[in-house]
Amino acid sequence: MRPLPLYLEPRLEAPLRSLLQERDLLHTLTDALGSPLNLLLPEQLADNLARFQAVYRKHHLTGRIHFAHKANRSSALVRRLAATDAGLDVASLAELQHGLGAGCAPDRIMATGPKNREYLWLAARTGVTVHLDSRAELDELADLVRKHALPPVRVMPRLSGFRAPGVTVLTRPSRFGTDVAELDELLDALERHRDAVETTGVAYHLDTTGIAEKAVALETCVTVMNECRRRGLHPRTIDIGGGFGVNYLADAAQWERYTTELADAVLGRRPPLTWQGHGYGLRAESGRLRGALGLYPAHRPVAAEAYLDELLSHPAPTLGRPLGTLLLENLYDLAVEPGRALADQCGATLARVLEVRHTPAGACLVRLEMNARDVGLEEHGVLMDPLLIPRPGTPTAPGGPPEEPVGVHLIGNLCLETDLITRRTVFLPRLPAPGDLLAFANTAGYLMDFGAGEALRQPVARKVAAYRQDGAWRWRLDEQYWPVDVAAAGPRGDGDA
Repeated sequence: MRPLPLYLEPRLEAPLRSLLQERDLLHTLTDALGSPLNLLLPEQLADNLARFQAVYRKHHLTGRIHFAHKANRSSALVRRLAATDAGLDVASLAELQHGLGAGCAPDRIMATGPKNREYLWLAARTGVTVHLDSRAELDELADLVRKHALPPVRVMPRLSGFRAPGVTVLTRPSRFGTDVAELDELLDALERHRDAVETTGVAYHLDTTGIAEKAVALETCVTVMNECRRRGLHPRTIDIGGGFGVNYLADAAQWERYTTELADAVLGRRPPLTWQGHGYGLRAESGRLRGALGLYPAHRPVAAEAYLDELLSHPAPTLGRPLGTLLLENLYDLAVEPGRALADQCGATLARVLEVRHTPAGACLVRLEMNARDVGLEEHGVLMDPLLIPRPGTPTAPGGPPEEPVGVHLIGNLCLETDLITRRTVFLPRLPAPGDLLAFANTAGYLMDFGAGEALRQPVARKVAAYRQDGAWRWRLDEQYWPVDVAAAGPRGDGDA
């Protein structure tokens, strides 16, 4: 008996689902603008922002929510963000220039990431807040301010290396930020440069989903803020970065079944579920399962604003009170920098089917007019099914051959054996045909263009901003979208909660 298909159906909220049902429009856009093609929903960004703001209100907190620009290169998303009171987290000189040009005021921008002298100069010249990654960066910034006779620059030193009292909480080492063990030297330097910088708070960003780990960091930051005050500095804000996650899948049972079946496949108890038996970090040794599953937890019941709510409700490791209460008691503002979470449901990537063929071993290969860098599913370990969008005119009525689910391997348009859109065997409702489209949903956060490049001179995907107006879907090229020309679907909240 042939094994049942293993589906990983994407979670789709109403706006994105509605757009992906516009079969004629999607084919028309792809015919005109090429494959692959990225679709963006700028209004969804504003909706996601409002959900984060509701968590701030629940915990009676103030502060600014910043969109992490590196999650997507889009102009439309940043311009839509500029039409709110939210902030922007930029991680390069070009992102800072882009944010300013999109209409984000300097006092709403945080300059993060590794910084060269030009990046520091523009940040200081325009008056954005600078996240300091090291004392060396602080020294260079202070030198620029003095040399060019600039006003003091708002700064937030970024901390790392947090340590929990009592029971050990494992933390992943970071190459960013100043270890809290060097805190005294850092604060000495901030005091020494008081003529050039104004310390407005402290920050951290942990590469983890662990609530306990982040709770240690947040409580430590409260202690650091109090020490800053003791030294005569006047910090107001704790920036806890991003890492709130996204729930990509509609069905938890599908995720649990797939990961179980994948383990069985690695152990040889069922046919392979991947190209050439790839185990996504799992391996078999003497009949035992070894390794660790190297995948993003694609079904996350607590993600995005719900994750922030859980973190703020979590008791502080030492003081015991909820972390949100701790911030409120000390009258500290909270800043966050969601990237993936604010871009949730904000877009999709379309790819045209070029060829369908079978190998002598019986595998079905579907070649797409895109490559693995155009949709970073493998790079980020995200598993979810694409949607099949047949070419207009394709017969689907009864009378033709019965349609059956089929397992296929999605391969890219580069002449590289490694150019696999996903190593996973993907189950589609029927065998696709050349000219059909596959739509990869919810790719706006890091999956759309974070790693895209013109390898072999293949063009990168163009972007289209889609929006509802007068009861119909309208679109503009990403670089031509401005919120001033688009009638908003309803009232929007502010970035300050």
